[in-house]
Amino acid sequence: MFKKIFGSKEPKEVKVLPWIPLNDLQQLTFIEEKSKTKTQVIFKHSTRCGISRMVMNQFIAMYGLTEKDLDLYYLDLLNYRAVSDAVGVKFMVMHESPQLLVIKNGTLITHASHGGVNDIKLEDYI
Repeated sequence: MFKKIFGSKEPKEVKVLPWIPLNDLQQLTFIEEKSKTKTQVIFKHSTRCGISRMVMNQFIAMYGLTEKDLDLYYLDLLNYRAVSDAVGVKFMVMHESPQLLVIKNGTLITHASHGGVNDIKLEDYI
């Protein structure tokens, strides 16, 4: 009864995604090339934004793919603003946060921001 009222002290299992840190401009060329053989996904996140944190938590909870399916990049846009700006130029998207970009065959094939991030069904792009 007390567990129902006060909750359990047992630690919750934390889901960890196969994030690849995106923190260097040279990685963008690599991502573009690699997308010719494997779907590449960039998650742009603002560590100071509550909406970005909420969307990211939802994304993590819903994510069900593996490293074999696609490469998943995490971009902390506050610490790597130049990289974030370069992503926008290279893939011709306006900067937003949070933002999800899907790159395949060297081209941006879809993207979304804010609540739309979790509407993208990544399994459709593998």
